[in-house]
Amino acid sequence: MQENQAETLTDKFKLNVDNYEGPLDLLLDLAKAQKVDLMQISIVQLADQYISYVNEIKDNLERAADFLVMAAWLAYLKSRLLLPDNSDDDFSAIQMAEKLKLQLRKLESIRLLSDRLMSKPKLGFDVFMRSMREGIKPISKSEYNISLYELIKSYADFKKKQNFSSISIGKLPVYTMEEAIKAITQMFDKIMDWCEIKTVIPNNFLKTKKLKKTGLSGTFAASLELVREGKLSIKQDKIFENIFIKTRN
Repeated sequence: MQENQAETLTDKFKLNVDNYEGPLDLLLDLAKAQKVDLMQISIVQLADQYISYVNEIKDNLERAADFLVMAAWLAYLKSRLLLPDNSDDDFSAIQMAEKLKLQLRKLESIRLLSDRLMSKPKLGFDVFMRSMREGIKPISKSEYNISLYELIKSYADFKKKQNFSSISIGKLPVYTMEEAIKAITQMFDKIMDWCEIKTVIPNNFLKTKKLKKTGLSGTFAASLELVREGKLSIKQDKIFENIFIKTRN
């Protein structure tokens, strides 16, 4: 008689584990057995029910690992709920119990929605796709209505894209004001007397007409900046005549 009872409990455990995804599913069914709202269930009573269930299937512990972990946690939560609440403790048993109730309510909602979803007609079982129509298949034929001008313009645009080539123009060297200030500063000992501004332009900016322009512009801007700082003097006797510079004593 005892052997038959043990076999019945083992079979019951195997059947239930196959139907449950985890300990929370079992907790939800046990909580529903209290026949009250999930937010009003007794965690202490739920822990007793769960531990009693695990005790019945303790002969198959290899498959009940997750269930045993939940049983240990529920036993700990029950003991904390029965003891007076300690405000200095970081662990609040009441808050954990409320969170467990909330998780059970979420799981119940998921179950209800999944049942509704699975009850809908299924493609291939209750609903079938419409097969291809037999007989003569329609043949679509495109017709274009354009003018001669539009045709020629489209051809010209196409040839223009084919013959398009990018042009890369190299950047000419520029004699910046910063470079000119550095060069003039290094020549302070050579321009103690008045000298023409062109004499301080670097030789590489005197090779062509365009380079001479940028060399003169950079040197003139640098000279004005040094005059503003009080390091250089500049003069021009008449309009359009040569410009002279020298260092200030």
